[in-house]
Amino acid sequence: MPTLSFDGETHGEIVVKVRRWLASMDEEPSGNISAVEAIEQGAELTKDALRIIAAAAPGPIAQSDLLKGLTSMGYKATDATKGALVAGLDSLEEATGGSVVRQVSKAGRRATYEMNATIARQLLKTLRGS
Repeated sequence: MPTLSFDGETHGEIVVKVRRWLASMDEEPSGNISAVEAIEQGAELTKDALRIIAAAAPGPIAQSDLLKGLTSMGYKATDATKGALVAGLDSLEEATGGSVVRQVSKAGRRATYEMNATIARQLLKTLRGS
């Protein structure tokens, strides 16, 4: 019989992992994610890194209140930063109807294209020997 398990130090960590898993079941694979999704994924990655660092500490240090407190502060700072960024993006989108975010996205694509064209010109100059 198939089983599914989630590991976590707290109830909140397990809830986050279950929600992430459930959300992944509804997602269609694509290379594009929204800015909010990128922020949320970055925050989860940061918290995973904090967990790994804390777990790698030698026994007495890992059990110290200092390391537990620092790890907890890291989680709180990550969550606060994520919340502020998402709220800022929501406010920006609400105030502009999403037009600023679309303009920045288009500008980013244009910059990538222009950068690629510049590199291509430089490469052609190099290959031609001029």
